[in-house]
Amino acid sequence: MRFILKPRFACYIRTRIHRATDLAKAKRILKWQRDPAGMRLRILQAAKQEFSAHGLAGARVDRIAANAGANKRMLYYHVGKKDDLYLAVLEGAYEQIRVEERSLDLEHLDPPKAIERLIDFTWNYFIRNPEFLALLNTENLARARHLKRSTKVKSMHSPFVEMIRTVVRRGVESGDFVVAVDPVQLYISIAALCFFYLSNSATLSVIFGRDLLSKEARDERLAHMVALVLAALTGKSMAAFGRNKAPRLRAAAAQPVEAK
Repeated sequence: MRFILKPRFACYIRTRIHRATDLAKAKRILKWQRDPAGMRLRILQAAKQEFSAHGLAGARVDRIAANAGANKRMLYYHVGKKDDLYLAVLEGAYEQIRVEERSLDLEHLDPPKAIERLIDFTWNYFIRNPEFLALLNTENLARARHLKRSTKVKSMHSPFVEMIRTVVRRGVESGDFVVAVDPVQLYISIAALCFFYLSNSATLSVIFGRDLLSKEARDERLAHMVALVLAALTGKSMAAFGRNKAPRLRAAAAQPVEAK
């Protein structure tokens, strides 16, 4: 037996459903309008995970919105379209590391200790934030096309460069350092020592037959980087800054490969 709604009653039901839907939508809109900062933060966090996992080309706005508990309309309202969202994520990633670097208090440490702390921080920050390295890889593949649009990034780096310059100058004045290196070159060298090792650890581990991401290997790498940089700045031997474990690596590399 079929149950047929009378036209007037069917119209009434549809009206109630539409009103309930509109009310629920209005409540959602009111919620994110009351907390725009929180919604923007959730969108940027979801976008960072999406872009670091899939790159710019593979990232999907639908997934970002869903993971942020939002919809496309909210996303476009708070941040913008996909390219704008990607740039906001990049700027946020750079701002995060620069803020933490400024809290290192390098200006109140002896110059060699300040450089050691900078290396330690950079190394462990990269390890704790693999999505930052992924974003850098993506943007370098794009030849910094999006970063060139930023009006914020350059101003973020100026205080950080001056902080390193001050440490180097103090080191030369105190006699701890024998050379006043360019602070930009020094930081690029430190970042490169950390970045290459981590971004290529999979292939390097296979080539040298060692787990380069084990705790022992990571500790060894950090000690090596500190000794290497301080030896360059002070003119002393690396041996003055800790035990050099490089011979073990050379020995492993020198082992003959079995014929297959």
